[in-house]
This record gives sequence, structure tokens and C-alpha cells, in this order.
Amino acid sequence: MSDDRLIVALDVPNAIAGLELAAKLGNAVSFYKIGLGMLTGGGLALAQELKDEHGKRIFLDMKLFDIGATVEAAVRGLAQFDLDFLTVHGDPHVVRAAKEGAANSDMKILAVTILTSLDRADLDASLLKAGDVQELVIERAARAFEAGADGVIASPQEAALIRALPEATGKLIVTPGVRPAGAALGDQKRVATPAQAVTDGADHIVVGRPIWQAQDPAEAARAVLAEFPKL
Repeated sequence: MSDDRLIVALDVPNAIAGLELAAKLGNAVSFYKIGLGMLTGGGLALAQELKDEHGKRIFLDMKLFDIGATVEAAVRGLAQFDLDFLTVHGDPHVVRAAKEGAANSDMKILAVTILTSLDRADLDASLLKAGDVQELVIERAARAFEAGADGVIASPQEAALIRALPEATGKLIVTPGVRPAGAALGDQKRVATPAQAVTDGADHIVVGRPIWQAQDPAEAARAVLAEFPKL
């Protein structure tokens, strides 16, 4: 089975396309991310099939945000699918509610710090707190850990600083915005290569388009794996 430090984002329209892509990837990939975009295209059914019938690990990337009671109820419902990771926004009240909902399951709650597609201009446009983006990410990560998050989602450019936090001991760091050497950046603004992300403290990296848009997705996945530092 593949090195599960690589999580492939199944950012395709529906479950049928997701299964077709997973079949092309075969044993090259053991961990998949299913995001909000596939929710209405059979995403939960795909998650169950990949996990139960193909033995894959599943990261459900929903980025939940609501009042505490609603988040807790939603997470409790999702926990029945025996998923591995679930994302929520990193606001402490959301993290605490999600942990309550995930109680009695093995599902890890990962907190989103600041989306990797955003920069300072985007935060200004949203009327969010002034300050350096990197410093805000570190602060949000620390507060999420204090609220009970099992890990965080953060740009690979912040991975080393988050890993250095006392609150990060024993916690997971999962990094989107990872691009293999020579790949196009797409809509990501804060990126790193797979090797750099892992070296800087990421436990898992998420790669989507550079793999599923490749002519040979399995070979593209193996190329990413070849960039990893040896275990």
C-alpha cells in the first residue's frame, strides 16, 4: 500500500468520476480527500465505498462552521461513516463542538486556520483582523489546539512554525497548497513542494490537480511519493 503521507484530493464532479480516478490510481494511493464540491455528487457514498470495499483512508473536507449545537449534531452524524479526518473552521467554539460530536469515534477533527488561497488583500476585503497572514495562521492554530483540535490545515509555508508551537505536540499538520516541482500553482498562493512541506513538519500533504489532471495519474502520484524524505 502507498505511503499515506500523500492524500489525493478527489476534486471531480461526482462519485462515478471519483471511483474511476481511484481505479486509475490503484495501490499508488491509500488516502483520499473528498470535499464540499462533491457532497451533492455522492461524496458520502463514495467515501463509504472507498473505505469499506477498497480499504482506503478518507479525509472529508467539509470546513464546517455554524453555532455549536449545529456543528456538534453534524459531526455526530458524520462520525457514523467511520471517516479518518474531518475539517471544521478553527474558531474555538466550532472546534469544541466538533470534538463533542466526534466523541466515541476515531475520527480526527482538523481545524482550518486560513485558507491557502487567501492572502492579506483577501483578508482585508473580508474585514478580518489586521496583521501578517503567517502570524494570524500561527495564532489560530494555537487557539484551535487549545480548544481540542487533533490537528490543523495550514499552508506548508507555516508548517514549521506551527510544529514549533508547544500546543502542537502530538498534533497533526495537514497541508494543501502543495505542488510537485515544476507544477502550475493554479489558484494557490502559499505553496511548497512535497519534500519541503514534510521536512517543515507536515504529517500529510494534499495534492489534487497535478495528479488527477495528469495523463497517467498513478505515475504522477508515484512521482510525488518519490519527492518525500525517506521514513
